[in-house]
Amino acid sequence: MTKVKELAKMIDHSILHPTMTDEDLIRECAIAKKYDVASVCVKPYMVKQAKELLTESDVYVGCVIGFPAGNSTIGVKTFEAEAACIDGAVEIDMVINIGKALQGKWDYINEEIKAVTDVTHRHGAIVKVIFETDYITNNKDIIKLCEICTKVGADYVKTSSGFGFVKDADGKYDYTGATLANLILMRQHSGPMVKVKAAGGVRTLDQLIAVKEAGCTRCGATATTAIMEEAINRFGDE
Repeated sequence: MTKVKELAKMIDHSILHPTMTDEDLIRECAIAKKYDVASVCVKPYMVKQAKELLTESDVYVGCVIGFPAGNSTIGVKTFEAEAACIDGAVEIDMVINIGKALQGKWDYINEEIKAVTDVTHRHGAIVKVIFETDYITNNKDIIKLCEICTKVGADYVKTSSGFGFVKDADGKYDYTGATLANLILMRQHSGPMVKVKAAGGVRTLDQLIAVKEAGCTRCGATATTAIMEEAINRFGDE
């Protein structure tokens, strides 16, 4: 596998902004096919269309669940995950109940992640668990989430939704997303069968390489074209 191909197969091309239309989906799926990325990550109602658009490609279809705030009940999240799998998704990115995690209600979090993981696996799909590390900032909590994901058999731990905006003192909203420190921590405290996905703030080739070196095998991105064109120019046929 060439260097460019290896980097492309790290990317989950995100098509998640609330304003994105069917026309946007068509355009973005074409980008995903052009660069032969790992997957597209789409909103639930887009799964069927994305599957059709990506027929005869090696690009997987992924779907977000409980997105972006994670506030749906366990039953709703499992229903949503199963519906997405039936529609053709083979990867599920679920947001945990952030409030429960901040309270240390780990039995609830364990039940929630296990329920979505179990239903996803029954359909032959994989599950990525979004911690939202702009909100879950305590290392002990991040470690606990990694341990739960390992215990219940989740396939990936993931930093962020891309929409975890924090309100600053001036009333404006800010966002960090994936940090190398959190990615290294998540890699260290997840079992060997659990992979790590970076999401949020990775917009350049150097940032993609950095998260790879931190132990990630997947990375959510909207700047796929810029990243891949830079990779092609830098690495060529290496």
